[in-house]
Amino acid sequence: MAKQYDRSAEDLGNIVGLEHVNLLVPDQGLATLFYISGLGLTRDPYLMTSVDNMWVNVGKSQFHLPTGKAQKLRGRTALVIPGRDLLLTRLGNMKKALGDTRYSFKEHKDHVTAICPWGNEYVIYEPSKKFAGMALGMPYVEFDVPQKTARGIADFYSKILGTMTSVKDHAAHVSVGYGQELIFRETDKPIPDYDGHHIQVYVANFSRPHHELVQRKILTEESNQYQYRFNDIVDPASGRKLFEIEHEIRSITHPLYARPLVNRNPRQTNRNYVQGRDGWVPEWEDADMGDPRRAMREARYQEATGRPLAAD
Repeated sequence: MAKQYDRSAEDLGNIVGLEHVNLLVPDQGLATLFYISGLGLTRDPYLMTSVDNMWVNVGKSQFHLPTGKAQKLRGRTALVIPGRDLLLTRLGNMKKALGDTRYSFKEHKDHVTAICPWGNEYVIYEPSKKFAGMALGMPYVEFDVPQKTARGIADFYSKILGTMTSVKDHAAHVSVGYGQELIFRETDKPIPDYDGHHIQVYVANFSRPHHELVQRKILTEESNQYQYRFNDIVDPASGRKLFEIEHEIRSITHPLYARPLVNRNPRQTNRNYVQGRDGWVPEWEDADMGDPRRAMREARYQEATGRPLAAD
């Protein structure tokens, strides 16, 4: 008999990618210090290159940071960024420049937390099998939600958006692409007022969720042929509002879908520069995922630079 597989383990659902988190920031300079110099991410070189907005690439996802009154996500955003020691060095270098803001960071056993100048929390992990082999990216966004709402939120995404969901440990887990999810974790703490920040996802079946949102009268914007928006997450059975976060919904026929994003190699400096390593390539990073070519990369790097790979 042929080996039996759990084919459902590979199901992703209708949402195929979490593309960006959008947060207003009052100061593009301070945002550059935190997201680019501190976290080591990459400002998109092609779009939003003026001084009133900034798109920041992190693997296949982005932060969109228009200028405006500071917004704070009611929860936390997880990032996978390789090179913990280098990350800590970069964050440490930002202490003085961001000293008059809410900026801080802290080491933990398996992750690093960093608070942006306006209080947004980031949970940063090294690459691992835990995140489906993601080497650089945004594995989840976690929201704090009122008690006894997780099941209704999971039902909303399952029945209205058509994606895979589960509920465990008082949290709704919503699949939004391979290795990506939204988490809605119940808390007994007060939930701050919603200030207008948003997330953007791509969906394969674009018309069915639109129909469901219209029927429930919770669609907020008919943006264009490829996009619409809604805010309220409601219980599909009762219609009761459970949580509010604006969703920018795009079809996979949207012109920006699967746009290649430039990601730099933050190890490169003018003092340790190596030809051909300006762009970030997963193969060059030690992701601790059993890569048999690690020894070969170390040997080639040392031959080219005279230094061990780990020294950078």
